[in-house]
Amino acid sequence: MSQEIDLKSKLRIIPDFPRKGVNFVDITPLLGDAESFREAIRRLTSHFSKKKLDLVVGIEARGLMLAAPVAYNLGLGFVPARKKGKLPFGKLSMEYTLEYSTEYLEMHEDGIRSGQRVAIIDDLLATGGTAEATARLVEKLGGRVEGLAFLVELDFLKGRDRLRNYDLYSLVHLES
Repeated sequence: MSQEIDLKSKLRIIPDFPRKGVNFVDITPLLGDAESFREAIRRLTSHFSKKKLDLVVGIEARGLMLAAPVAYNLGLGFVPARKKGKLPFGKLSMEYTLEYSTEYLEMHEDGIRSGQRVAIIDDLLATGGTAEATARLVEKLGGRVEGLAFLVELDFLKGRDRLRNYDLYSLVHLES
């Protein structure tokens, strides 16, 4: 019987980045460790494997690195939610607020068809603004959000409260 990999131990906290008072959760050590990266993708894939899904949406930037292999493993299509100005075709846009700024997310207007069941994946759940904007974009395109999953959840920022109407799953919880 193999021992479960401690994904939390593969994270690096960078104080005062991108501004003073913000602790940045760097997932690159986890991504750079093949065994940990594979395990994170395995757990995310396993979580969604019992759901009836049509698509996986990944949120720019780091969520794209997690969502694409999960979509591949599940045999599903992948749709990116990108920052403003990054998509070349007709798109819908949604404004949202981060802990320290206001941003825009966009999706191609033909990325999701009415009634499609969608999983949304991102690297981090903080205040929930990015995930909420993505869910609203999916719904505006006619999709049904079947669940949201995150590599890391910052429990102290209570983003889960903002997303209480959705099924949420996080691999690592950080208390502070």
